[in-house]
Amino acid sequence: MRGFWVTSGWHVRSTGDDSAILPGWRAYALLPAYVALHALAIVLPTGQAPALSFLFTVSAPLLAGGACVARARRSRVPHGWIALAAAMLLWAGGMGATAANTLLLDNASGVNAISMVLFVLYGVPLLFMVASPERELWPAQLVDGALALALGGLFFAHSFAFATMTGTSAAGLISLALMFDIENLFIAIFALIRFVASPGATGRSLFGTLAVFACAYLLTAGYINHFAEDTDYGSYSDLLIDVPFVLLAALAIGRGSERAAPVAVSARLAHLVRAGSPLVLPATLLVVSGVLVPHYPALAVAGFIVATLLTGLRNILVQTRSLEEHDRLEQLARVDALTGLANRRQFDETLWREWGRARRGHGSIALLMIDIDHFKQLNDRFGHPTGDARLRDVARALAETVSRGGDLVARYGGEEFAAILPATGREAAMRIAEAMRAKVEALKLAAPGAAGIVTISIGVGHADTVDGSEPAELIRCADAALYDAKAGGRNRVDHRALAGFNPSDRAIIRR
Repeated sequence: MRGFWVTSGWHVRSTGDDSAILPGWRAYALLPAYVALHALAIVLPTGQAPALSFLFTVSAPLLAGGACVARARRSRVPHGWIALAAAMLLWAGGMGATAANTLLLDNASGVNAISMVLFVLYGVPLLFMVASPERELWPAQLVDGALALALGGLFFAHSFAFATMTGTSAAGLISLALMFDIENLFIAIFALIRFVASPGATGRSLFGTLAVFACAYLLTAGYINHFAEDTDYGSYSDLLIDVPFVLLAALAIGRGSERAAPVAVSARLAHLVRAGSPLVLPATLLVVSGVLVPHYPALAVAGFIVATLLTGLRNILVQTRSLEEHDRLEQLARVDALTGLANRRQFDETLWREWGRARRGHGSIALLMIDIDHFKQLNDRFGHPTGDARLRDVARALAETVSRGGDLVARYGGEEFAAILPATGREAAMRIAEAMRAKVEALKLAAPGAAGIVTISIGVGHADTVDGSEPAELIRCADAALYDAKAGGRNRVDHRALAGFNPSDRAIIRR
């Protein structure tokens, strides 16, 4: 009799594409060659068929593990293949313990506590890879690792409820077989889902390989556990044990391309699978805890508590990271990448907000339109990198001039800046504008033109009392004042009041 107590799994990272699922004929030839040698070892009249058969059943996962290591060495993202290789090593240890129990202790089933522990540990790295998506933050990965270890501990306790150091009862074999049937089916289905939901060649290569392995293993384990459980080791049914592992070896050594084009995958499906992956570990932990209630009630309660608390902690970590990322993206959407000032979107939103506040309170507001003089000539003479540097220097000087929290300096577009000054009258606005002009001039940044340094012209538009007009009228007023400053010789400040301003007076600004 035998027990075939293994689970399989899938991973998150790898390289390659769908061609790794269909390696060349030389890789596929490995499977019939290995099975044929195994069959020859059983047929030969040496009287050592069980021992020779165990040699092949232990070597098959070792071969698969070595192939995964080789694949990892030529992969740019090797972690998934390394985890799979570690799982193969643990499985080989479990089969080795089964062989020792069968050959040395003359236990017909071969299944004892040591083999069960190794078979259970085999699933821990796989479950971790199932539940921990790529590019996950490390605190969440630590929680996933803790859940995987807790699950391994409960599997260990569940195994000892049926297995001892010398063997396993018939009823225990049936219970363990049913548990692994459910787990193997679950893993095979989820491996296929991850393969279908992976758009890139990296994920499709690994998940496709694991889907093939998991399905082959599901069928093999189901047959061995339920239809050949009374067959002794050293018979032809042992050949089936080779199939999933040697097939995995063939798939791993296949030449998968890392430059394959992405496959069209529903974004909703990809997001759904990625979001649902972390639920695999706590859900499995809850199920195993429920199974343990009749045998180890205290341990089962501990499993429930661990699953609940760690899942809650993980959700807090992920939600916090999501909120921080949202704030960061929101900030990036409102900041000019070159100068670090507010961008046009932030300028428009702030102007409308401050305009509404001033209109409700019948308050004042001022707007400064600022332009770098002869900027096109500066770019033509010194080049765009120098022009970008000048933009950053001017932006820094303008931002340092304003001191109130409600004031906003923004990059309006190109070489033009703007400053919103809430609750500011004409005289105060003119003082700030003149301070900006003088500060930029004092930098003495080399530039073409008569002055030989970078200078700015500023147009001040102001409204002492905001009535029913729109903020666009204030922009046109400040723009017209900027034209006056340019027409008056540049490197100066001019102003226009919104009251009495006729938009038709606005002229084209020649910079």
